[in-house]
This record gives sequence, C-alpha cells and structure tokens, in this order.
Amino acid sequence: MEAYCAGNQSILEERTDEIDTLEHEADKLKQKIRASIPSSVRLPVNKKDLLSFLKQQDSIADYAQTAAYWMTLRSCEDIPEEIKEGFLELMNTSLKTARLYDELAGALYKLLATSFSKEEIKETMTIIPEVERLEHDVDVLETSLSKKIFENEDTIGGAGVCHLIGLVERVGGIADKSASAADRLRTMILRR
Repeated sequence: MEAYCAGNQSILEERTDEIDTLEHEADKLKQKIRASIPSSVRLPVNKKDLLSFLKQQDSIADYAQTAAYWMTLRSCEDIPEEIKEGFLELMNTSLKTARLYDELAGALYKLLATSFSKEEIKETMTIIPEVERLEHDVDVLETSLSKKIFENEDTIGGAGVCHLIGLVERVGGIADKSASAADRLRTMILRR
C-alpha cells in the first residue's frame, strides 16, 4: 500500500509477486493438511470445524493477494492525499487485525500441547473479541474512506471510483476474513 500510494510501481509489482508466491504456498499447505486428515483417526477437534477454519484462514491470504493485484491495475496519481492517507490507515488496521489473528492461531498450538487446558482456553478466548473489535474498526474506516472516494468523484472519475471502492473492499476483506477465522477457531474450541 505504501508503494501504491507513493506511485512506486516497481516496488508494488515486486511485493505483489512476493504475496502471490506466499499465497500459492499457503494453498499447497492447506491442500496438504486436508489430504493428511484421515477419516478413521479421532482428532482433538471436529473435522468439519477444522476444515472450515482452514478455509477461512486461507481466505486471509486470498484477500491479501487480490488487494495487492488490484493495486497494480491503476496508478494512484489522480488520488487526493486524504484518500491515500485513508488507504494507509485502512491497510494498517487490517494488518493489525491479521497479525492479532496470527497470534491467536499460534495459540492453537499451545492448546494442543496442553490438551486444551482450561487456563489455555480462557487465555486464547480473550484474544478473539479483540480481533473482532479491530475488524469493526476496519468496517468504520471502510465506510469513511468510501465516502471520501465518492466525494472526490469529479477528481478521480467514475472508473477511478469503481477501482478504489474495489480496493477498499479487498483491503477490508483481510480483516473480515481474520475475524471469520477467529470465529471458526472459537467454534472449534467450544465444540470439542
């Protein structure tokens, strides 16, 4: 996003390629996990919940990949500074949400290592509302930024508005999917 807002196309394309590679690796890992879950083995969590959790988690990487790609479609030279600042704030808050979710997902290993001890469950469950709060903050930022985009339609044009609204949705989707994955993790823990 910083490269996009600065108009640095070469860095933007370089980061987009990196994100594309990481997303592809995440897809392969998800497929490997799915293939390695035998139906005859009892898991510490419900298999359907685990698969749903993996799908939501993979969606985070999908949205990051799509957002990065979306930025390569149009330059940002006609975008007013207040909109660029809005995008930087939206991206930072979306990333903050995803990073907190990553911390939450890491807690799953502790849960497994402690056989889902009540203390570890309680500690893990305190992170989920925080992820959801950050996702709500992203929703508020999305609404505010979308209004600014429409207010500047004369400057950025109709196609520019469509492009930027699409970018808002994709960047916000990173936080949305982080919150969805956190919710699936909660379900997985509570149903076990």
